[in-house]
Amino acid sequence: MPTAGVGGIELFYERSGGGDPLLLIQGMSAAHQSWGRPFLAALEDSFECIVFDNRGIGGSSPTEHPFTIAELAADTCGLLDALGLDRAHVLGISMGGMVAQQLALVHPERLLSLTLGCTYCGGPGSLLLDPADFQNLAEAMASGDRERVVRVMWELNLSPGFRADESRFAEFAAMAQSVQVPEETMKLQMQAVVTHDTHARLPELETPTLVIHGTDDRVLPYPNGELIASLLPNANLQTLTDTGHMFWWEQPTRSAELIRAYAPASA
Repeated sequence: MPTAGVGGIELFYERSGGGDPLLLIQGMSAAHQSWGRPFLAALEDSFECIVFDNRGIGGSSPTEHPFTIAELAADTCGLLDALGLDRAHVLGISMGGMVAQQLALVHPERLLSLTLGCTYCGGPGSLLLDPADFQNLAEAMASGDRERVVRVMWELNLSPGFRADESRFAEFAAMAQSVQVPEETMKLQMQAVVTHDTHARLPELETPTLVIHGTDDRVLPYPNGELIASLLPNANLQTLTDTGHMFWWEQPTRSAELIRAYAPASA
C-alpha cells in the first residue's frame, strides 16, 4: 500500500492513467474510493490521476488533534513534493474544494489549473447544510446504525432523479461502507469546514478555475458555486441541472469531459 511521508504523517495515495498529473482532493468523510471507477476511468486517458486519503481517513495516518483547512492544504502540497511533482492540475470537491482554494492561494505556482466542485468559500452569501438535514444526519450517526447513516448520505448527496433508480443504491452503499471513518475524524473535519473562509481572498486568485456545481446540491447548495465564480477573476462556471452534491458520481462522463476540455487549455 503506497504511502508518502508528509509533515510527520503518512498519506495513502494511488496513481493511474497517463498524461499531465491531476491531483484529486476528496471531501468530508470520503476516501479515495469515493471517486468511483467510472469517473476515474474517464479521466485516465488524459491525465495521470493521483487520488489519496486525507489525514485521519482510510489508509492515511489517524488523527486525534484539531486541524484546519490550511493544514490539509499543506498536507496536499507536501504530497506533491513527496511525489516529485512541481506542478499539477488540481481538482477539489466539497471540503476538498476548500483545501484546493487554500492550496491555490498559498502556492499558485504549483497549479496548472484548478477545478472546484460543489464547494464553499465562507463569508457573506455562503450556505452550509440546512439545519434540518444536519440534524437528520447527526441523529443517524448517533444511532450507531451504519445502514441508516448510508441511507441518509444517499438522500443528501444524490439528486431525486438519480435516486429514482433504486438499483443504483447498492453501488453507492458498497462505496460508502468500504472505509470506516472514525466519528472523531468527522467531527474534526466539520470544525475545519465551518471555520473556512477564503471569501475576501478569492479575487486575488488568478489561476484559471473551472467551477462545477449541481442545482440539486443539498450539502453545499448551488448558490455557493455562483458566488465562488463571481469572486474569481478567471472562472468558468459549469452548472449541472438536476444534479446533486456528488455530481461526478451522477454524471461521471460529463464531469470528466468538462475537466478534460478545460484543464489542458489552461495549462
